[in-house]
Order: sequence, then structure tokens, then C-alpha cells
Amino acid sequence: MRSPELRGRVDASGRPISTLWIDPGAPAPVLVVAHGAGAGMQHPFLAGFCRALEAHGVATLRFNFPYAEAGRRSPDPEPVLRESWLAAFEAAVRLAEGRPVLAGGKSLGGRIASMCTADGMPAAGLVFLGYPLHPPGAPERLRAEHLRRVAVPMLFLHGTRDPFARPDLLASVLESLGARAEYLSVRDGDHSFNVRGTKVDAREVGAGLAELAAPFVLRVAGR
Repeated sequence: MRSPELRGRVDASGRPISTLWIDPGAPAPVLVVAHGAGAGMQHPFLAGFCRALEAHGVATLRFNFPYAEAGRRSPDPEPVLRESWLAAFEAAVRLAEGRPVLAGGKSLGGRIASMCTADGMPAAGLVFLGYPLHPPGAPERLRAEHLRRVAVPMLFLHGTRDPFARPDLLASVLESLGARAEYLSVRDGDHSFNVRGTKVDAREVGAGLAELAAPFVLRVAGR
């Protein structure tokens, strides 16, 4: 039986943002999931990912950043993104009622989660759905320095054709992180995990990634 998807609201420093909570019940660990720069929490990719995680015994809380909540296309400034992440994480901790809480998300959402965790947000682990290591075509602009300050386990899920993560640079970053970092690839996948030569609904793509992420989440949570 599927758990209901419960709508909620969280105040992020005076900016109300929406949340969606799916909980199969204790002892399911919780993963807080943030969207990428170009789509909000209702995107089929994230909906499919979170619903499939429920089937594996993982609860999820996903949320909108304020710009997505307002229907704007340009992401908020970094401090606003961070405030939103911290507010959503605190809400998830309350809902979890003592269960382990991990953090992560698609591209921008995962990167901001990692920055918050590097600066003290007490996530038990991080799940990256396409970590944006650098802007496309600008590999010199690495966004990795703060990852060395993340002390918890990290899972990097990447398409092998992701223009936001040149394979040799990603390999170097993973090596520098040592045993804290795990890497799983989607062969021929791009930044949205679409595989060259195939057409798959975004909801199914997200559900497929849940198959890869769930064992990591459960292991980190001690389940």
C-alpha cells in the first residue's frame, strides 16, 4: 500500500516554501531531496525518485527553493538557498522522530546540501543526483573544495556523458575524498540521466536512480 504524499509548508527566514512528505513509517530513514536549478519539487524526475524510494523503505521530504515557489526561473542567491535547505532539514528532523536523516538532490540542490553539511548541517549522509562539479565547458571552475570538509558518506550518481562533470576531474575528486565517497554511473547518461538513443519518461528515470540510491541510504542509516 502506497503512503500518502502529504503537503506542508516551512518558513525559511520569512520565506514560506512548500514541502512534500512520503513516509512508509518507522524504521525508514529519511532523505531530504532538493530540486535542480531548472525545475521544482513537482518535476516527474524527483516524483519518480521519491515514490520509488518509498518502496525500498526510505522516507523522503522534498521542497521548493523560494524562486521555484514563486514561479521564477533564476535561482536565489546562495544565502537564500542555504537558509531554505536548513529550514527543510530541520523540518525533516522533526518528522523523522529520531530516525537518521540524509540530504541530497539533483544538481544545484545536492551541491547546496553539501555546502550546508560541510558547514555543520547534521546530515547522516549525502546523495548527489548529478553533482555539478563545474559549469559545462568550464572545467577550471571546480566546485569541490568544500567537499573535503564533509565528514559523512557521500554517494555520487552520474551519467557518463554529464557535461557538468568531466570524467577525469570527477575521478580525481572522488580519489581525494577516499572511502567517504561512492560512485555509481549510468552509462551514456547525460546530466538528466537520459541515455543516448533511448526515450524514457522522466518519472521512470528517477525511479531507476532510486534503485541505485536506496542501498546506500539504508546502509548509512544502519538498516
